Amino acid sequence: MTSQNMLSHYRAEWFSGAAAARRDVLAGMVGTFALIPEVIAFSFVAGVSPEVGLFASFVIGIVIAFLGGRPAMISGAAGSVALVAAALVHGYGIQYLLAATLLAGLFQIVFGLLKLDVLMRFVSRSVRTGFVNALAILIFSAQVPQMLGVTWHTYAMIALGLAIIYLLPRLTTAIPSPLICIVVLTAISIAFPMPIHTVIDLGRLATALPTLAIPHPPMTWKTLRIVAPFALAMAAVGLLESMMTASVVDDLTETTSSKARECTGLGVANMAAGLFGGIAGCGMIGQTVGNVRYGGRGRLSTLVAGVFLLAVIVPLRPIVAQVPVAALVAIMIMVAISTFSWGSLRDLGRHPRMSGVVMLATVVVTVATHDLAAGVAVGVLLSGVFFAFKVTRLMAVDSRYDPAADRRTYVVSGQIFFASADIFADRFDLRDTAANVTIDLTTAHLWDITAVGALDDVVAKLRRHGIAVEIVGLNEASAILVDQNARLMQVSGANAPTIAL
Repeated sequence: MTSQNMLSHYRAEWFSGAAAARRDVLAGMVGTFALIPEVIAFSFVAGVSPEVGLFASFVIGIVIAFLGGRPAMISGAAGSVALVAAALVHGYGIQYLLAATLLAGLFQIVFGLLKLDVLMRFVSRSVRTGFVNALAILIFSAQVPQMLGVTWHTYAMIALGLAIIYLLPRLTTAIPSPLICIVVLTAISIAFPMPIHTVIDLGRLATALPTLAIPHPPMTWKTLRIVAPFALAMAAVGLLESMMTASVVDDLTETTSSKARECTGLGVANMAAGLFGGIAGCGMIGQTVGNVRYGGRGRLSTLVAGVFLLAVIVPLRPIVAQVPVAALVAIMIMVAISTFSWGSLRDLGRHPRMSGVVMLATVVVTVATHDLAAGVAVGVLLSGVFFAFKVTRLMAVDSRYDPAADRRTYVVSGQIFFASADIFADRFDLRDTAANVTIDLTTAHLWDITAVGALDDVVAKLRRHGIAVEIVGLNEASAILVDQNARLMQVSGANAPTIAL
């Protein structure tokens, strides 16, 4: 893509028409209200005050709008990053957390420059589906505490909010129904005071704008040894959630995004957050999915979510403080319902069993640990194991005997690698009385040194039994691997089709 085309593409991501701009602005505003309770909740999880998380979300939102690789994606100070940060805060204090945030951002920039986003290719569709379903469950479960020990007024407000969210779009879609839900429920709670929780009950809101606050922990090697492991974990978890979120938006909007740019953009955003006294953040899939569902498609929706957050938490603080938590709960319930892949339940009986196991394992581990990274890691591991098992079953060794030449020919087909090497070796009969053996690898491929070692061992054992061995049909890549790593066999050239021993 030429520089002129890139510039045109970037402009289109910002402004693709007045109607699109209006949808982006309204969707970003709704996304802000959906972001506030989660940021406050995760701030408590991390052991910091709500304003630390809110300020960080503002800074991250502004930076990622310009530098991120996925338009319409909302990022903030929430997610598994908070779980990683909690131990550091409780053990060493806020200054160490801010230092870790800066270092985590630096790690993410390096990851992006090294194009390590390609690791996302190892995340199968089953894992992504499990990730989305688990997140939907976690989003819903996070609303449960707000519905326990409350009066009937709260349940009535939640029901009214859900009715507005789902029924209003049948009349008009000019304004996102969740935004109308917030306005109507707030007006009702002000006009008719009732015993319900409001946003101010979730925690202290900021009373001033964020200011530059460079971390000042002890500048020693000991500090670096303490901070570095946490920073690396925060960077990895943040990137994982952001990449997964970007992939989900790619699927929802049927568009593509630059994952490497998202890595570097998130790194810069987190470094900026650390400089303004905030915690590291990442892509927030619940708010992002909500933003897309409400019509957000461009970078403007991301920018509005960040700017409006600051406008909400400082100048409009008295008004925002009166927003009923029930309105936010209703919005998040809708997001959870729309996030869950209901079709995946039907697909359990149609798709291969192993794919279903991977999806369910990802959901179970994520929900049990409340750690999205742990669930994805288990899912990727199971996907790899099941794939290796499936490929191993496709490897076969057939034999035939030619009495006239007193020759046994073994025809090998399939992929020989670390998981199938032992099965390959067991297919050869060392008690064979044939004087000559031919191993035909025309329809096989050797992938690693384990495969070469297995072939080497077979040849060595046959030769110890006085059998002459000939290997034919090695493809170029396999021949090079054998030439470089085999002990008993030497390939005369990279394209040598036959090895006689």
